[in-house]
Amino acid sequence: MTNIYATIERPTLLLDAVRAQRNIARMALKAQRNRLRFRPHFKTHQSAEVGEWFRAVGVTAITVSSMTMANYFAAHGWDDITVAFPVNLREIAAINALAARVRLHLLVENMAAVDFLATRLTAPVAIWIEVDAGYRRSGVAWDDGAALTAVADRVAACDRMQFQGLLTHDGGTYAARTHAAIADAYATTVQRLNQARRVLAVHGFQGVELSIGDTPACSVLDDFGSVDEMRPGNFVFYDWMQVEIGSCTWEDVAVTVACPVVAIHPERNDVILYGGAVHLSKESLRRADDSPSFGAVVYLEEDGWSAPLPGAWVRSVSQEHGIVHADDATFAALSSRIQVGGLLGVMPVHSCLTADLLKRYLTLDGATLTMAPFPNSMSSQLVASG
Repeated sequence: MTNIYATIERPTLLLDAVRAQRNIARMALKAQRNRLRFRPHFKTHQSAEVGEWFRAVGVTAITVSSMTMANYFAAHGWDDITVAFPVNLREIAAINALAARVRLHLLVENMAAVDFLATRLTAPVAIWIEVDAGYRRSGVAWDDGAALTAVADRVAACDRMQFQGLLTHDGGTYAARTHAAIADAYATTVQRLNQARRVLAVHGFQGVELSIGDTPACSVLDDFGSVDEMRPGNFVFYDWMQVEIGSCTWEDVAVTVACPVVAIHPERNDVILYGGAVHLSKESLRRADDSPSFGAVVYLEEDGWSAPLPGAWVRSVSQEHGIVHADDATFAALSSRIQVGGLLGVMPVHSCLTADLLKRYLTLDGATLTMAPFPNSMSSQLVASG
């Protein structure tokens, strides 16, 4: 192992900067080829230092998931920011303060929010109507023309709101496991967005933009049809879920958690890690036998980490514990390479959550990159919920 591993005392998020920068450059080039505005989602990395890697490929507009995150990146020089979450009216003071400094984009999906903003905004904002294209999370239903038109009319009536377009997140692509399935899900989403745009055009709204954002579609497709903007986020690091979906290969995954080995139980083929739910999250994938996997297992090597071991997986997590289980052949190999007091790597199921939990990165050349300690983040919510 290289010297960086000798410094690790507790679960640590390793970052392969070369892979991450390669992922960024590839996605930026894809957006350029398709003449799309590239507005990457920064909720995955949450780091001003990683953000600079996006500037290096010409990115000028970004997406975030909260006003707190928007303020953090505004303080680091980003001045065109979309908060891709239905507007939280209780933050109107923060909205007005930031809108006076940057071009701020907000999401609305109901008349109550639009009516409130119309009377309380003191600075101009760009408005996107969030559309539910079938994911059933938030947004105006794609086929509810009356609701879409009513919201758009109310936005247009306020001189402090500029109607920008229709925005959606196609979470349905995360259920896909083939490129064809991803393409089909994306085609359905874009068809529905276009239908919503046609309804608005009939009512006099011209130049309505379409914004899409899921990593599986943005990674796999080469033709995005009639959309104007792409907002993927997870692609900067990828993770084991994206490998399973088919969005990337394991060689594209740019983060892995180095976990101390605290016990080995050969009687049940288990390795106990210091690395549990408060480090990896409780997000899991289903294995072929329908049992859960909370992460793929890798060896830590001189230049990063190995391919995931096909016969080993994180079978369970509690608050601090991670339990790796292996088949007989894989456990025999593991036993010959690791010992109590050593390290084993876990490729996370969902890198966005894992990064939020661990709050800092150790690059393979030994640099420490930090994230802003956002209050009310995913990690604080996970710990608070037990």
